[in-house]
Amino acid sequence: MSIKFTEEQEMIRESVREFAQSKIAPIALQMEETKEIPRDVVKGMAELGLMTCTADEKYGSPGLDAVSAGVIAEELAKADCTGSTCVYYLVPASWGFLLNKYGTEEAKQEIFPKTVSGEWFLGIATTESDAGSDVGATKTTIKPDSDGFVVNGEKMYISGVREAATHGGGHITIAHQTPERGTRGMTTFYLPLTAEGITPTYINDLGREGISCGGFAIDNVKIPKHYILGEENKGFYILHEGYEYARALISVICASAGLKSLENGMSYIKERKSFGKPLAEYQEINFRLAEHYTKLNMLRDLGYKALKTIDLEQEGKVSRFETSNIVAQAKMFCSDWACEAINDVMQWQGAFGYSRECLDQAAWRAVRSFSLAEGTKEVMKMIVARELLGKKQY
Repeated sequence: MSIKFTEEQEMIRESVREFAQSKIAPIALQMEETKEIPRDVVKGMAELGLMTCTADEKYGSPGLDAVSAGVIAEELAKADCTGSTCVYYLVPASWGFLLNKYGTEEAKQEIFPKTVSGEWFLGIATTESDAGSDVGATKTTIKPDSDGFVVNGEKMYISGVREAATHGGGHITIAHQTPERGTRGMTTFYLPLTAEGITPTYINDLGREGISCGGFAIDNVKIPKHYILGEENKGFYILHEGYEYARALISVICASAGLKSLENGMSYIKERKSFGKPLAEYQEINFRLAEHYTKLNMLRDLGYKALKTIDLEQEGKVSRFETSNIVAQAKMFCSDWACEAINDVMQWQGAFGYSRECLDQAAWRAVRSFSLAEGTKEVMKMIVARELLGKKQY
C-alpha cells in the first residue's frame, strides 16, 4: 500500500506545485543557458519555507519531517526538468537535517537564519579528486589550534560552490583529525566558503546547470570550535545520516522526473502518427510504457517508505541499520530506472527528442547524475548485502 499523506502534507504539495509550475517550469531551460537559478526564484522558495526546511522552527524554518520534505522534492522535480532547483533544495534540506541534529547551538543560530531566508547556501563537500565513495581515502586534514581548528586539503565535484562563495554560506565537510585511526579518526564540521584561505574552482557539468559544480582548495583555513558537528573523531558515523536523507529524497526526485517524462511521452504518442496510425497503437511502445510506469511507481513508493523510516528512526522506533538498508534499496536503481524511461520518451519523439528544445533531454542529463551523487549504486548494493548477511556496515 502506498503511503498516506496527511492533510498538512497535501497542503504543502499544493502550495509548492502552484509555485513551481508558475515560477520554475516556464524558465527551466533558461536556467541552463544562464547557468544560475534567478535570485527571485530562490527568494520565492525561501518564502514558502523550502530552504533548510528540516531545521527547527525556532530558527525560522517550518521544521518539516522527512516525508513532508519528500513531497516538496517530488513537486520540484515535476516542474524543473533540469533538476537544478531540486538540487538547490535537497542539499540544504538533507545537510540542514544533520546540522540541526549534531551542530552546536551557536553554529545553528549563526547559520540557519541565513539559509532559511535563502541568503546563504548550505551544501555538502566530502568528495575529493581521489576520494568519492571511499570517504576514508580523504586527504583533507583538520588539526586543533589554540582557538579552534586549522583545515588543509581540497574538495572537488561539489554542488553550490559559486552560490556559497558569492552569496554566503558554506558546506558540511569531513577531514582526518587522527589519520592513524582511519575512519575512526575523522571529524565532521561546517566550513564557510567565504573564509580566508578558500580558493574555489568551477566545473562544467553535463546537467543540472542552474546550480554550480566545482571544488575548492583549503589552505590553512581557521574555523572555530563551535563549527564541529557531533564529537571529534566520530564524524564518519554521523555523516551517513545526512547521506541517507539525501538518498531518500533523490529516489523520490528520480521517480517524479521519470513519471513526468512519461506524461510528456504519452501526450506525444497519442498525437504523432507513423505509417498511418498513432504511435500509441504500437504494441512495443505500449509495453515499454507499462514497464516504466510500473517501475517508477514502485520506486516512488519505496522512496517514501525510506523517508518514513528516517522519521521513525528519529522517534526511536527503528534502528540505524534498518534505515540504511531501506534507503539503499530506494537509491540503488532510481537513476537507472528514470534514465531508461526518459531515454525511451526521447526515442519516441525522434529527432525532436535529441534537440535542446526537448524538456526530456534535460531531465535525462539531470537524473543521470544521481547514479553517482550521494553514493553510487554499487555502494548501495554493498550496504544492502552487508545488512542481509549480518556484517557490520561501518
